[in-house]
Amino acid sequence: MDSTMWMHAWPARAGIVALLALGAAGARAQATADRIPDTMEERVKACIGCHGVQGRGVENVYFPRLAGKPAGYLYNQLVAFRDGRRKYLPMNYMLAYLPEAYLKDMAQYFAQQDPPPLQQPVVNRPAQLLVDGRRIVTEGIPARKIPACASCHGANLGGREPGIPGLLGLRADYVSAQLGAWRFGVRTAIAPDCMQVIASSLTEPEVAAVAGWLASLPVDPGVRPAKASNAALPLACGSHQPARR
Repeated sequence: MDSTMWMHAWPARAGIVALLALGAAGARAQATADRIPDTMEERVKACIGCHGVQGRGVENVYFPRLAGKPAGYLYNQLVAFRDGRRKYLPMNYMLAYLPEAYLKDMAQYFAQQDPPPLQQPVVNRPAQLLVDGRRIVTEGIPARKIPACASCHGANLGGREPGIPGLLGLRADYVSAQLGAWRFGVRTAIAPDCMQVIASSLTEPEVAAVAGWLASLPVDPGVRPAKASNAALPLACGSHQPARR
């Protein structure tokens, strides 16, 4: 191409270059606009499908409410799933390679949430079973040295910092399944594992009674875990220790 032809072609070439530059700039601007915010709220969206927005809970009986539970408890459960002490394959896989600092951040996020609770379904259990459940939860079974659930989980059953969860907003089948998991060693906690001792001391009808009465209780949005204190628990409980460093 001689110089005359090049000069005639230059405006077209320059226009193409300019359009390409504008296109690239636009693509970069769109990518910036579409970039997902680097926040914990965005990162835990993988949890929403099972545990609900902000850990509110869902209708499925096996996916409990996470919102408002003590951060130390949530962290201990995340570590237990990651390390295989709690068995549920989706959780085991999702957490397998997450570092402890990240798990602590997740736990703190859900502990700080307070979304409106789901409406609890009516519990269809015999009246006497619910009476027995209330007695065990609030008074224990002194003759067999089984402490009341409320003596550890709080008088309002809202939990106790740093590591004891609230018991409200849980379905009866979920509570039964967790007590059964402790009884048979499928679920374990940091030693000394007080829940294994308690759960293995309960009979099947007593487990059903406790689960039924707890599930019959509404979730009070104002109930928060009791602050940590030096008050002695009825049993030594490893999970009631501050979160591991």
